[in-house]
Amino acid sequence: MFGFLLYLHLSAAVVWIGGMFFAYVAARPAAAGLPPDERFPFWVRAFARFFPWVWAAIPALLVTGSVMVTQEASPPGAPVILMAGLGIAMMALFLHAYFAPYRRLRRAVAASDWTLAGKQLGQIRRLVGINTVLGFLVLAVGIWTITG
Repeated sequence: MFGFLLYLHLSAAVVWIGGMFFAYVAARPAAAGLPPDERFPFWVRAFARFFPWVWAAIPALLVTGSVMVTQEASPPGAPVILMAGLGIAMMALFLHAYFAPYRRLRRAVAASDWTLAGKQLGQIRRLVGINTVLGFLVLAVGIWTITG
């Protein structure tokens, strides 16, 4: 059972972190050359396809992580607590990105307000950058936890 939970946990992390990495280092530079009336709608469509996966990954990470911790005979050590704390911080940043700048980005694109859309996309970019770094830190702590 533990192996299956770990598989689900890691799969959810790979989807989320990999999606952010792709968006930040590949899609963002590729879309930068598009005119505003194409670039901003592209990002709204891309996020509309990616964010449901993050919404699925978050409960998967919370449930599988919690069950794995409760299956252990001893209380969680510092690496597990650190991993959980970083994961919760990532979730909070995602929630902020989704409910604040992403909503404003959608409204700005619907109104063809490219100046506002650019500001909102810039905020999302910064949050995704921070979350990508945090995601790689979580992976490092996870490896530390597994390998001791």
